[in-house]
Amino acid sequence: MENKIITIESKKDEKFLRRKTADFDFAKFSKKEIGELVAKMRKAMHAAHGIGLSANQIGLDARVFVAEVPDAQGGMKSYVLFNPKLEKFSGEKISFEEGCLSVPFTYGTVERSERVTLTGFDKSGKAVKIKAWGLLARVFQHETDHLEGKLFVDKAKKIHKVETTRNP
Repeated sequence: MENKIITIESKKDEKFLRRKTADFDFAKFSKKEIGELVAKMRKAMHAAHGIGLSANQIGLDARVFVAEVPDAQGGMKSYVLFNPKLEKFSGEKISFEEGCLSVPFTYGTVERSERVTLTGFDKSGKAVKIKAWGLLARVFQHETDHLEGKLFVDKAKKIHKVETTRNP
C-alpha cells in the first residue's frame, strides 16, 4: 500500500474504486499496524488537501475512512471509522458542490441528507455511533459511498471540470 491516491484516470484503478470494499477484520492486524494505517491515510489525505479519504482510494480493499472537518470552536476534528454503516438519514436534503481526490479537477452538485447517523468502530475496535449534520454528514455519506464502490459523479448534477496550471 502506498500513499498515492488512485484515480479514475486509469481504467484498472477505476474498476478497483467501483468495487465494494471488504469488511475490516481487526483480528488480522496489531494495534501498531492499525495505528500505522490510520497515520498513512491521514498523511495521504493532508498531502492531497482533502477532508476525507477512504482506504480504497489508496489501493486498500478495506472498509475504513478518515475525515477531518472544522469544529464549532474553529479547530479541526478528526474521525476514523472502521466498517461504517449509515443507519439513519434525515428527510431534509441539501444540494452542494462536491469534488473528489479520485476524480481530479471535477466538481458537481450532489443532493445528500442534511443529517445522518453513522455506526462503526474506532481504531481500537470499540463500537461508535455518531450523529452528524452539515459538512460532516456530507463527508460521511461521500466516504461511505466510496466504500460501496460508488463515486460522487454517479449522483452529481452540473458536472464541470476545472482547468489547472501545473508547474513544470
